Amino acid sequence: MTNIHSRLCCDQQIPMEKAFSGPKVLADRMGGLDVHRIAEADPEAFATIMATPPAVHRFPGSMAKRVQALSQFVVETYDGDVTRIWADGDGAAVLKRLKALPGFGEQKAKIFLALLGKQFGVTPEGWRAAAGHYGDEGSRRSVADVRDQASLLEVRDFKKAAKAAAKK
Repeated sequence: MTNIHSRLCCDQQIPMEKAFSGPKVLADRMGGLDVHRIAEADPEAFATIMATPPAVHRFPGSMAKRVQALSQFVVETYDGDVTRIWADGDGAAVLKRLKALPGFGEQKAKIFLALLGKQFGVTPEGWRAAAGHYGDEGSRRSVADVRDQASLLEVRDFKKAAKAAAKK
């Protein structure tokens, strides 16, 4: 399973550092990350792996179900090859496939498309437009823009300001 697939397992309700450490913790516990093994794992046993202290997520049971559902979808739809999600088509087609992933809505799919383009060189035609504001050059809106501690703080500041503006 690729590093990009591990990013599919993240949850935006927890600090980015914790979310991005989850796949490594899971890999350590399972002897590596394999989308087929996760998809085929006994749900109770997999939930136990996720919940073993320190838990991979603050809601390990529900996250275990989400990770398994996502893994099962990737196995069934893409034969376990996550790169097929973005391997062909334009930005709109890739966005459509990302939105079809279990647990991915419009916003998460756009952020992930921006992450692919900005940090992994996956730049199908029209990817910035399909990613919306998350694809903007030089933006500091999401994890797609985090490259170091300074950019992490800029993203956090943006999110804090957006939250404050939404409350007004």
